[in-house]
Amino acid sequence: MAEDDENPLLQPPSEEEYPTIERQLSSYNPLQTFHLAKGDQKHYQQQYGDMYFLRLAELKPAVEEIAAEAWSDIVIAGESVRRVDRVLDVRQGELCWVAGTVYMDMPLKPNILDDISKDHWISAPPPREKYLSPTGQDQTMLEDESGRLRLIGTPLQISMLVTGCIIAVMGTENANGDFEVMDMKVPDLPRQPQRWERDDGSAILANGGGKSERKERKERKAGGKVAIVSGLGINGEEGDTLTLDLLMEYLLGEACGQSTQHEVGKISRLIIAGNSISEGMPLDSRDELTDKKSSKKYGYDSSAYNPAPTVRLDEFLASLLPSIPITLLPGGSDPANLSLPQQPIHPAMFPHSRAYTPMPGSQGPGWFDSVTNPWEGDVDGWRLMGNGGQPIDDVFKYVEGDERLEMMENLLRWRCGAPTAPDTLWCYPFQDKDQFVIGECPHVYFVGSQPAFETAVIDGPVGQSVRLIAVPKFKETGEVVLLDMDTLEVETVKFEVFNET
Repeated sequence: MAEDDENPLLQPPSEEEYPTIERQLSSYNPLQTFHLAKGDQKHYQQQYGDMYFLRLAELKPAVEEIAAEAWSDIVIAGESVRRVDRVLDVRQGELCWVAGTVYMDMPLKPNILDDISKDHWISAPPPREKYLSPTGQDQTMLEDESGRLRLIGTPLQISMLVTGCIIAVMGTENANGDFEVMDMKVPDLPRQPQRWERDDGSAILANGGGKSERKERKERKAGGKVAIVSGLGINGEEGDTLTLDLLMEYLLGEACGQSTQHEVGKISRLIIAGNSISEGMPLDSRDELTDKKSSKKYGYDSSAYNPAPTVRLDEFLASLLPSIPITLLPGGSDPANLSLPQQPIHPAMFPHSRAYTPMPGSQGPGWFDSVTNPWEGDVDGWRLMGNGGQPIDDVFKYVEGDERLEMMENLLRWRCGAPTAPDTLWCYPFQDKDQFVIGECPHVYFVGSQPAFETAVIDGPVGQSVRLIAVPKFKETGEVVLLDMDTLEVETVKFEVFNET
């Protein structure tokens, strides 16, 4: 009998009352920057070349202002530096500066002829890891509406440049017709909005009903956290999602003690930054597609389509949504359009989770917000901007090394979220405005599906401060990033399954 009294499993249930832990709410106010027109208003017949002229027209005044301030009083060998309007106005032996669009002439870059030739391969050749030529055949050009000018010089060797970024260069043309660069300027970070600037009138409070509630700035409560995860890589196979189940139980507070549950309760939103579904099978050749036409039924090939990954993703989201709001960005492997900006994944893919999306005609976002890639919006007053990783992965192919944070910093200083689009990155052919141009500097810039977690803070010329976050692939690392919405400090939580066999 004494042994029974000492055994806690045989004791009557305790009458102690445990405190109720409520999840902290956050202010959530997304932007519609990258939404495309619907239906007949969306066209693909126009030329892509107009995008570069739109980008140059929008960013040229900013980079010229910086260049004029830096070079207006410079005198070299008794000669003052003068500005020229077009690259073809550069004269040999004359010290000058000019602004334009960078074009990297790289023989190893992909072209449309390679895409056509893939139809005749039994197995398509793998994509190149880098576009850099081992024999030094790469050339850096500066172009505008008048023509192109080849650039050479030391500043080009120490600076990161890719096709599509706007710069100003100062130097002189030599006898070979090349422009020897002495100095270079970029547009740098744009204006950064103050915290709560966009929400001063009203804040959209993330609650179950999706209603908007007016709150003065002094009444806004901060102190929460935002969880950012990327590269879930769900393939629907048995045993594939054990680490994913650990993540779900952690976010729901089911796999931790009471002290950790209080910390988890501070996580006010989950942002999934692309590649929630694993990479699919490679595209079939034209001959294989012809052979399979006869096996299609109800509009799709049942032997090739596997619904398990999207079903598992929907179950994962539906399990979390009663407790935490979710922002879902598509990625390169997700069921969305492949060209940037990727539009939100259709609600039909989420029969269970779509119950948390707003009703037609309602105002404001829902508890489940399926958004574009790239995406930007205000969370707890801070401007957040991020993407699924495609722009950084493409820039990586142009440059030496693998400094992902440096690439992210340069994208912000170039004021362009996808500079290599449309040259080597598929995108929509904008005609009126290049939506990849960064109009306002974010407070937090995150990029998904990166090789490892990295973070840094960069500063701008007029007091801007940006937190950079490289979000690793959860499928490979088991890491989720937690962003403190008071201090913008970050930490990671790692989930790992130990195999004892």
